[in-house]
Amino acid sequence: MNMSKSKSSNPPAGGRRDALRQQQQAAAAADQRVNVAIRAAWIVGLAVVALLIGISVWSIAGARSGTPGVVAADGLTAPAVATESGAVLIGKADAGVTVSIYADFMCPYCGQFERANGSALAAAVDRGEAKLEIHPMAFLDDLSAGTKFSTRAANAFVTVADRDPAAALKFYQLLYANQPAEQSAGLTDDQLKQFAAEAGAPAEVTAAFAKQTFAPWVAKITQQAFDSGITGTPTVKINGELFKGDLYNAGPLAAAISAAANG
Repeated sequence: MNMSKSKSSNPPAGGRRDALRQQQQAAAAADQRVNVAIRAAWIVGLAVVALLIGISVWSIAGARSGTPGVVAADGLTAPAVATESGAVLIGKADAGVTVSIYADFMCPYCGQFERANGSALAAAVDRGEAKLEIHPMAFLDDLSAGTKFSTRAANAFVTVADRDPAAALKFYQLLYANQPAEQSAGLTDDQLKQFAAEAGAPAEVTAAFAKQTFAPWVAKITQQAFDSGITGTPTVKINGELFKGDLYNAGPLAAAISAAANG
């Protein structure tokens, strides 16, 4: 009985070598499985990092070039910066004063208004004192020798506002600083691109002008403005109230905005 136990607990030398070899092989296989698992984890980790980097790059690029609008319930493509009232929002959303401007880029009185008040409006936006709700109307297409300048200019402005909001106000100002005369052919598409580029919009944004993505939306909000009681341009409201002061000389509008901000 004791001899049997001895044989069982003390195998022959050859058996010990075989057992040792089996243990070594098992340990090597275990190490290989661990190494494979580690490599797989590294690969998965690197893939996740690459995905995160890709998302970050896409997000940064998207912040500049933007998504070309959003499809509204009526099927029209509206700019991402559109308000419910059919305006393009410029400035901080929480600014205390809202200045609503209804204008057509072919309207000479709108140009006169902008040239008199543009600097004060931009300063109020920069200070965070006011935000602008610009309603880019297009009802003077018949005054541009068949080129539909009002619609083309409004579409270009909305495209910039949608895809590169930081350049929108400057582009708006440049369109009026270089406003064509009524009954002329208006600015060409290349000139619209030139002024947008001067405002800071990149080439991929200006290249989208030709698609006229927002032209149907502009037509809709033009009619919507008239339906709401707007009878002409420029029409200016401060916090929803019609501004009845002098629109064509610097000073009165700026004073009214300051009064609203401090009131």
